[in-house]
Amino acid sequence: MSNDNTPSPIPAFGLGTFRLKGQVVIDSVKTGLELGYRTIDTAQIYGNEAEVGQAIAESGVARGELFVTTKIWTDNYAKDKLVPSLKDSLAKLRTDHVDLTLIHWPSPGNAVPVAEFMGALAEAKAQGLTQRIGVSNFNVALMKEAIAAVGAAQIATNQVELHPYLQNRKLAEFAKSQGIHITSYMTLAYGKVIHDPAIEAIAKAHGATTAQVVLAWAMQLGYAVIPSSTKRVNLEGNLKARQLRLSDAEMAQIAALDRGERLTDPAGLSPAWD
Repeated sequence: MSNDNTPSPIPAFGLGTFRLKGQVVIDSVKTGLELGYRTIDTAQIYGNEAEVGQAIAESGVARGELFVTTKIWTDNYAKDKLVPSLKDSLAKLRTDHVDLTLIHWPSPGNAVPVAEFMGALAEAKAQGLTQRIGVSNFNVALMKEAIAAVGAAQIATNQVELHPYLQNRKLAEFAKSQGIHITSYMTLAYGKVIHDPAIEAIAKAHGATTAQVVLAWAMQLGYAVIPSSTKRVNLEGNLKARQLRLSDAEMAQIAALDRGERLTDPAGLSPAWD
């Protein structure tokens, strides 16, 4: 911890739990923790916080070694709802605090103003319920509103869809200019990029998997990644991406794959993307 009471930045590598439910998520988290994962990403809407909490409790890994992220769902953005909903999440996760809490999507139809939910999130941090706060799926305009509400220094990350086919450069450059980390979700584009010939060639040159190459690419750009898997071999393989370094030429080859291909764009939730 630095002496200005600001916790250290977010870890570059973690385990995602999107779409994993019941025993499947328990097994994935337990296996991940056994293999050495220490960062776990969940959300209220995933409906798996209790299972994630159970897996952590049964893993025997000390809470102090873990970095746990959850995300507030849109129904809970109002000033009187946000903190109680986070306390619910903490009870499910079996912890007295999380390391990072994000606003999951912009408020549909701006029903709850950005200043209101960011203020409530800052209050949750002041109460010690979360060590860091941030946003997810925010465009540049919404990030500016969030910064106006609480200050850029308070916003640990913006977690967005980002992969070789959707490199989100305008957003990433704006975040960087404000000192805000980008967390890439869907870094493997639901597996689409792992069959890309350019990435296959780079993987072959390194004796690595294509997934490792893509995860290493994102981390080398300074982004955090949270890949998920239910298979032990993939969980183990993904971890090895942390040791992989790509050359400038290889990074440029992947940069050239951007085609603005967005895979997550839920109607009623998505902002006007940059």
